[in-house]
Amino acid sequence: MQDVKGPQGLSEAEAAARLKAEGPNLLPQPEKRTVLRIVLGVVREPMFGLLLGAGVIYMILGDQREALILLGFATLSISIAVIQETRSERVIEALRDLTSPRALVIRDGHARRIAGRDVVRGDIIMLAEGDRVPADARMISANEVLVDESLLTGESAPVRKTAASGEVAAMRPGGEDLPFVFSGTLLVHGQGIGEVVATGPSSEIGKIGTALGGIEAEEPPLRAQTGALVRGFAIVGAVLASAVVILFSLTRHDWLGGLLAGIAISMSMLPEEIPLVLTVFMVMGSWRISRARVLTRRAAAIETLGATTVLCTDKTGTLTQNRMTVAELRVGDFVYHMDGEEVPAPLKRLLDLGVLASAQEPFDPMEKAFHALATPDGDLTLERGFGLSSELLAVTQIWKAPDRPGYIVAAKGAPEAIAKLCKLPEEEIAAIRRSVDDMAEKGMRILALAEGDHAGPMPSTPFDLSMRFAGLVGLADPLRPEVKQAVRECRAAGIRVAMITGDYPATARSIAVEAGLEVGDVLTGAEIDQLDDKALSEHVRRATVFARILPEQKLRIVQAFKANDEIVAMTGDGVNDAPALKAAHIGIAMGGRGTDVAREAAAIVLLDDDFASMVKTVRLGRRIYDNLRKAMGYILAVHVPIAGVAIVPLLFGGPLILTPIHIAFLEMVIDPVCSVVFEAEEEEPNVMQRKPRDRMSPLFSGGLIVWSLVQGFLALGVIIASYWLAMSRGMSEPEVRAITFVTLVLTNISLIFANRSFSTSLLDALRAHNRALWLEIAAVIAVLAVILFWLPARELFRFGPLHADDLGFAAIACVVTLVILELLKPFWRHRLTA
Repeated sequence: MQDVKGPQGLSEAEAAARLKAEGPNLLPQPEKRTVLRIVLGVVREPMFGLLLGAGVIYMILGDQREALILLGFATLSISIAVIQETRSERVIEALRDLTSPRALVIRDGHARRIAGRDVVRGDIIMLAEGDRVPADARMISANEVLVDESLLTGESAPVRKTAASGEVAAMRPGGEDLPFVFSGTLLVHGQGIGEVVATGPSSEIGKIGTALGGIEAEEPPLRAQTGALVRGFAIVGAVLASAVVILFSLTRHDWLGGLLAGIAISMSMLPEEIPLVLTVFMVMGSWRISRARVLTRRAAAIETLGATTVLCTDKTGTLTQNRMTVAELRVGDFVYHMDGEEVPAPLKRLLDLGVLASAQEPFDPMEKAFHALATPDGDLTLERGFGLSSELLAVTQIWKAPDRPGYIVAAKGAPEAIAKLCKLPEEEIAAIRRSVDDMAEKGMRILALAEGDHAGPMPSTPFDLSMRFAGLVGLADPLRPEVKQAVRECRAAGIRVAMITGDYPATARSIAVEAGLEVGDVLTGAEIDQLDDKALSEHVRRATVFARILPEQKLRIVQAFKANDEIVAMTGDGVNDAPALKAAHIGIAMGGRGTDVAREAAAIVLLDDDFASMVKTVRLGRRIYDNLRKAMGYILAVHVPIAGVAIVPLLFGGPLILTPIHIAFLEMVIDPVCSVVFEAEEEEPNVMQRKPRDRMSPLFSGGLIVWSLVQGFLALGVIIASYWLAMSRGMSEPEVRAITFVTLVLTNISLIFANRSFSTSLLDALRAHNRALWLEIAAVIAVLAVILFWLPARELFRFGPLHADDLGFAAIACVVTLVILELLKPFWRHRLTA
């Protein structure tokens, strides 16, 4: 704590009262899901209720062993879901940085450091080079203050700040010589004092964060489709189960047995594993995508990746590297383009002057660019400096060299300011203006440099010096090296790339051309303000580059694309991107330099800020969707024989094959494992040469449903044939149950192989690497061996002993099923891959 002169600031009592009345200087955080809420969500699932119901009935019948096993299955399902969901919550918490920055404030006439969350409206804050602004503030004094506002505006170059003269109305971020600084922005040069005018949700960054709450996220299409399918099956299953209970009770006079049979029918008809498989695919997809350095915050976004038709990307830090580099040097008519080679000696002097006119420890990205390329010779001492002023937009610094008389003078600044400092004639100024216009067309920011010698007392103003115009330096935010290839892949995949930036149109167009975008119309923020929503929707059909865009305009652009039935992915890193990130079908935030608000609004976070990772993510998204359709087709197919084996014996008076424990075994072991198998399938060869799929196309297309039913009824026919053959051979009921169940399990494996690929042959599918497949087959065979040959397990499943010829018959049935399906597949392939 130290005494200060000037503003005395608030008293501690006043600050405490305002903190209590207005709240801490924090952005609102979303409600966190608790373990209890996760558990309650799981126990509402129908399959959980059926397992509990069957367990209760077994308890009443006195069969505690089966009851405990079914309850164990129920507990396992809860545990898996709770572990998965709580892990997701921990990932989100780890990503969100809740550490509050420190702030230097004046209270009771003393300067003291406090937590940023404790800053209140009316506080006097002291800002220095390198500080992060803790709250929106009106500048009381500003000494050569330059602020990086790219977080809010998207502009890569810092802007000057001036002190307010009297009371001024609040202003928006962006533009030079404004008397306001904004929360979250960074001072790259100078120092100043400000009075806080807004904190927390009332600040510019807070307004954007609060606005996100009003944007409703759309329900993922797959969730809606699969939910409707499960509900439909549940209704049919409930009707059949009721009929079975009545039929069983009337014909066999066993109400409890009828209830168990009804539960078995319900379990066999209810495709409960569809939501489970969808979840597994999303979780495994998130993990697989994370290996490409991409974090999936909302797993549902994975399903939309393959349908993306428009990728809206920011320029600064997304297509470009978010750092300034020297791109071009001009001395007179001589132009030198920086290409990594040694700079010629006459032009090297320009870079030396840039360093001499910059801070010795720079924060300004343009000054960093000079320091990265040059180190002036000699042991120089800075004697005097003149900063930016309203009279002269230039920095002038006077240096002393120990081995020469007099002083060395260097200046840098706006070309017109340096021309004025050098007192150039009008014809030379006109030539410089032409060069500046030419460089600006290439998207560069231009600085002019001047040098001079001084012998005598220190001047009172830079105009007292004799300066010579040295030349022009063009600085640019360079394109990321991987962007061109990534854009090419997007175009090959039918994805249109649109650039939305706060920068100037010439700069934006230059970067778009360099990146390889199909540059159509360039639409500016001012032009967007003149358009209603319908007209804007028409313009975005032709525009590829959007320049000088404000935050609310980004949101309008995304909504205009959506109005044209485009599937929109939006990349961004700043707070200004957050509303558009949330409104887009897929919001993609940058994890390295991205803000908390942007990451919170986004569905996907690029951990290494690599634009090319987005293309990898789209590829993986398409692969995941393809494999999900295969898995869903398999699940629909396998439920036909499971339901058929449960119903047919009831209709014809034969011995029951499946009880709740058999179906629980199939649901909890085979189907979840198979979902992992399908998720691990390699991508189809043409995955990135296809156009984006229609987002409205159903997961279960007509062709997929018919093909699944064909598979299912073929498998059912083979299994029923095994059942009647065993009956005709006079096998006992436990033996019939055992051979029928084994045939069911093995034909299940046939269906897995039949659904591995829709576009290649079985031989190609067998050659494709899938370790999970063979592990799954080994696991199924091992479990079957335990059930068939370990007496306690065999008695639990009510199986009789089987012989080698019985097992051989089941294996032949499996092979026959697969061969027939492979012969039929070419006739359905075009319907499955369309």
